[in-house]
Amino acid sequence: MAVREQIRVGGRSARIQSAVHQAVRDLSATTPRDELTVPQIAAEAGVTPSTIYRRWGDLGALLADVAVERLRPIAEPDDTGSLQTDLKAFVDQYAEEMSSPVGRALMRDVFASAESFPVQCAGFTCNHLATIAARAKARGEQPFDVDEVIDHVMAPIIYHILYDDREITPAYCHALLARLLSLPQPR
Repeated sequence: MAVREQIRVGGRSARIQSAVHQAVRDLSATTPRDELTVPQIAAEAGVTPSTIYRRWGDLGALLADVAVERLRPIAEPDDTGSLQTDLKAFVDQYAEEMSSPVGRALMRDVFASAESFPVQCAGFTCNHLATIAARAKARGEQPFDVDEVIDHVMAPIIYHILYDDREITPAYCHALLARLLSLPQPR
């Protein structure tokens, strides 16, 4: 008879992660990022620094983990009734959140780590876009290729946010979408 491994939900590990994440959020509200330390976070969370090093490896990975948790979507993208308005609403919200000071700080934390955190964040975006495409298809609209939206809309937005070389305005985002939607669509 095969033995199934029991997975504990909400055990000690989850409590530690929650306490450490909360400590990072609390300390980040009053302490500049470059002044945060693992011992400081550990003391605030009520754990030893070795607990943090064992679980996350270093401060950068911990900050990235906290950032990914904050960037994790809490709801499906808005369903406005049409492909174009669904995409517009998603891109507008995404650009506004990511180009905010908090969004920029979270992105810096995600990209500063050598871990797979950027891949997780990309997955969040791809999943939302796939949901929008599936809704369009269910309504009888021509769905889009998620990779095309990533290449033609999301990538330029992220580039300009990371390099801070232009303001990410709704007009700029709408121009990217219009350019994408004007491209010949495969049948």
